[in-house]
Amino acid sequence: MRSLVFAAILAVAAPVSAGASACRDAETQAAMNACVGEAFAEADAALNRDYGRLRARLKEDASAERKLVAAQRAWIAFRDAECAFSASSVEGGSAHGMVVAECRTHLTRQRVKELGYYLSCREGDLSCPAPLR
Repeated sequence: MRSLVFAAILAVAAPVSAGASACRDAETQAAMNACVGEAFAEADAALNRDYGRLRARLKEDASAERKLVAAQRAWIAFRDAECAFSASSVEGGSAHGMVVAECRTHLTRQRVKELGYYLSCREGDLSCPAPLR
């Protein structure tokens, strides 16, 4: 029964990622929460790694580094607000934390891809603030 409820919540509340799919076998809400929490921790670690690498690349350009920091802070505020909205239909329920974590995982993985672009773009690309040299 819990697996069915979990699948229904994920289908409605947030895009299903590999992390959420792996969590479907969890038998309790606590186990599902822990599983999705681990997936978020992995995505967040990748985000922090790539963000740190990008900041390090911008150390000699203080203006660009400040803009990256401002963008990242704004992105975190957006992510958290978006996920609060996304999970609003289950607010107060036992699945709320899981739905928020799944949303954060999904958006964080997208941000990792965006930062990865900045880390791999080449000089000459006008939309590349931190080209490889």
